[in-house]
Amino acid sequence: FDLVQHASFSGKSLTYYDEETKQHIIPYIIEPSAGVDRTALALLCDAYDEEQAEGETRVLLHFHPALAPIKVAVLPLSRRESLVSVAKQIYADLRQHWMVNYDDAQSIGRRYRRQDEIGTPFCVTVDFQSLEDEQATIRERDTLNQIRVPISELRTTLAAKLGGEPLFVLPPGGKIWKE
Repeated sequence: FDLVQHASFSGKSLTYYDEETKQHIIPYIIEPSAGVDRTALALLCDAYDEEQAEGETRVLLHFHPALAPIKVAVLPLSRRESLVSVAKQIYADLRQHWMVNYDDAQSIGRRYRRQDEIGTPFCVTVDFQSLEDEQATIRERDTLNQIRVPISELRTTLAAKLGGEPLFVLPPGGKIWKE
């Protein structure tokens, strides 16, 4: 909506008289606008992707790891107590440094898909092999590559993959939110 239209509807002259050139001028008005909502929408639109694989659609949010709200998800392969126990220990350790999600509902494939849809860059999977070799699998959202890492080195490996040191470190006994 420019000033010409505004002047015609309001009935008021919105011209500027330039003494030097002796002309009436209607200036162009630029109304820049910025806000968090537009930025967030731009980030969501840029990150959203659908990939076709084997007749199925895989929905992803390709958030840069620095922008992803949840950095890591910890997923036990099944609800067997031995796997859940190790997974919850990993979860407790990692959540001291990043926003971490724990999920043990449904199949591992569906859990991976859920994490892909919310933009989680890395999933740590605890499987039966983890009980024997004390290693867990890190799965990368964008490439689907998986690596086995000693559980004792998960935090260091994830910090490197996330682009640096953990964003925050809670004091002993500190919490991010109430459970």
